[in-house]
Amino acid sequence: MGWPDNPKYAEREAQYLEEEIHTLGEILTGLERESERPLVLDTTGSVIYTGNNLLLRLRRRMTVVHLAASADEQQLLIERYLSDPKPVLWRGAFQPKRGESAGETVARCYPALIAARRQSYEALAHCTLRVAELREPGLDTTEFLAKIQKQLGQPR
Repeated sequence: MGWPDNPKYAEREAQYLEEEIHTLGEILTGLERESERPLVLDTTGSVIYTGNNLLLRLRRRMTVVHLAASADEQQLLIERYLSDPKPVLWRGAFQPKRGESAGETVARCYPALIAARRQSYEALAHCTLRVAELREPGLDTTEFLAKIQKQLGQPR
């Protein structure tokens, strides 16, 4: 997609989101046709921009788990992004100020983007697990799923 101040960025961002919407729609349509079976779908962070229709379908079909980062973990993620940026849908959150470089704008705006997304993830999720829980020694798939069931108040 390029840096958000690139003249082609908005076009590339729109293309990316269009593809994400299409792909998520195809996945959900396939899941809605199939019988029930366990499945994990690891979405992109920008899934929250795919629209209420798809998000409601996703929420009806799957248990949505929000992986919550602590303040320190969030700061680490921000630092990693600033030192090695990856493609991100800014969706208007990149707002340069007069005399500010693109890098300065990213450093100022990225934490706000992450905070806004976090609120959307929390609203979408059925339950939340702390990222630190995923780092517990010996955590396997069965234990991970048990943590989700516990959060949901379901018996093992």
